[in-house]
Amino acid sequence: MKTYLAVFALAAALLAAAVAPAVAHHAFGAEFDATQGFEFSGVVTKIEWLNPHVYFYVDVDETGNGDITNWAMEMGSPNGLMRRGWTRNSLRIGDEVEVEGSKARDGSLKGNARSVVLADGRQLFAGSSQDETP
Repeated sequence: MKTYLAVFALAAALLAAAVAPAVAHHAFGAEFDATQGFEFSGVVTKIEWLNPHVYFYVDVDETGNGDITNWAMEMGSPNGLMRRGWTRNSLRIGDEVEVEGSKARDGSLKGNARSVVLADGRQLFAGSSQDETP
């Protein structure tokens, strides 16, 4: 009987662990607006290479008058980015980048990056969840 309880408890724990990431993930349209695109350049200030999405932060002078805003850029999962050619060293703090994507629906300084162009001209696709929408 104890063996059955142990097996049941292990199975329940594995099932809960497998379902948790799926519950935490969001649809592109729930958070971002595909009709509110952006293209800007800036300097990378922070990188978070974590599941379920990689984020990087960029200082941007949108108006050209020296007022810097720091934007959070969401990309795909670490595994998805690696399949697209990214490594943890593809983007570094201090890099100048050009980013294209869609703005957050709530008006915050957050975007879903579709592509990132590095200073050397390499263009990396960001594994955006928008790529999965029709």
